[in-house]
Amino acid sequence: MSGEDHSQKKVMFDGEAASSLVKELRVSFSSGKTRSYEWRISQVKALLKMVDEQQDQIIDALRSDLAKPPLETVVYEIGMFKNSCEVTLKELKQWMAPEKAKTSVTTFPSSAEIVPEPLGVVLVISAWNYPFLLSLDPVVGAIAAGNAVVLKPSEIAPASSSLLANLLGRYMDNSSVRVVEGAVDETTALLQQKWDKIFYTGNGKVGRIVMAAAAKHLTPVVLELGGKSPTVVDSNVNLEVTARRIISGKWCCNNGQACISPDYVITTKDFAPKLVDALKKELESFFGKNPIESNDLSRIVSSNHFARLIKMLDDDKVSGKIVYGGEKDESKLRIAPTIVLDAPQDSLIMSEEIFGPLLPIITVNKLEESFDVINAGTKPLAAYLFTNDNKFKEQFVKNVSAGGLLINDTVLHLVVHTLPFGGVGDSGMGAYHGKFSFDAFTHRKAVLYRGFTGDASIRYPPYTDTKQKLMKALVAGDVTGVVRALFGWS
Repeated sequence: MSGEDHSQKKVMFDGEAASSLVKELRVSFSSGKTRSYEWRISQVKALLKMVDEQQDQIIDALRSDLAKPPLETVVYEIGMFKNSCEVTLKELKQWMAPEKAKTSVTTFPSSAEIVPEPLGVVLVISAWNYPFLLSLDPVVGAIAAGNAVVLKPSEIAPASSSLLANLLGRYMDNSSVRVVEGAVDETTALLQQKWDKIFYTGNGKVGRIVMAAAAKHLTPVVLELGGKSPTVVDSNVNLEVTARRIISGKWCCNNGQACISPDYVITTKDFAPKLVDALKKELESFFGKNPIESNDLSRIVSSNHFARLIKMLDDDKVSGKIVYGGEKDESKLRIAPTIVLDAPQDSLIMSEEIFGPLLPIITVNKLEESFDVINAGTKPLAAYLFTNDNKFKEQFVKNVSAGGLLINDTVLHLVVHTLPFGGVGDSGMGAYHGKFSFDAFTHRKAVLYRGFTGDASIRYPPYTDTKQKLMKALVAGDVTGVVRALFGWS
């Protein structure tokens, strides 16, 4: 960090500016500076220093954008990001080390290795719901892998976007790490450029636009999307703990505005009333009798998202099925935690990703029917199961395809850096977290080493019958065939 003010000023950013920026970063990358272990470590340490020194500003920005409770910011954004940096600092040297690979008799004598190398200049387009974590966590992976990187924060969280541009301009090496603020026009200008990788977090509609733009340059992508993450609840559970953990994943994580928050619950008809009562009891103990006034619940991010959620509640197929909540205050962009029982599958609340504080509960006669309900839709980013039945756990893991599964809790798999975090099918492609972040921005380059000895004549013309038999046996790894060919045995 230098003493100069490198904060980004808002100027017109068009295709020409985007092209110029990419060229500038390619010059920096081509110099080799980002490849060194020392540069990578220095930049990750700078990010940690930034967080330690500017924590209050980060909390204030997220409070401004989402009314996010400070505890949620400290735990789910700052804490998780710091953990990501610390894991990277501890393990980067090992991640960067070439990996030995086995060779075969066909190339004898030889040795081989897989060399991790940076991809080049990469683009990270982040989301508004966790504007700090989802912006910087991929950037850590890109830096750790030795790339130059451009971050495009979400304009829907303007205070966080502005703060990220200012802070990264002050703390990071601006010759290799840059921030571009803006909305659709700026993102479009960036997507017109040739990148070596694009990492996008957001919804499937924009994900398809990103992928189409990347395809023009054969640019690989990581798409972190979302979907309707189901939560299956058995009747043999600790009901109080189950209710609290569902609430924690749904309403204590950005008031449902999270890609892995439980989108809907499936349980049996007989057990549903008990589950609803338990959820009501715990919701009241967490957020009071008037939760819409609670300081421990984030607000809805914008008037557009507020209107989208209210449209789900006002759907004729849902009215009359609200069993808890439903209160709203448009002036404050607040919607109370709301439970809907047995909304039909063709209702808006069941056909679209909710991304808000509404929780439908679907009932079935037998819990095994939940597999058909889940698999009738697109593959979700996460799927949750609460049960004490080990056999049913095995069936769930076997039958449900999702980006990640969690048994007897919600969202916590996100914090385990030894597990890949990513989607499948419509919920995304590629993964990150821990070493998986490093791998996401790395090319695994295959290298085979040979000397000048062992230059067998059988690989060169003329191709005699003996040579053909010998080469066929070598390629197949058939030792007996090699011996027969060498000695002319039939």
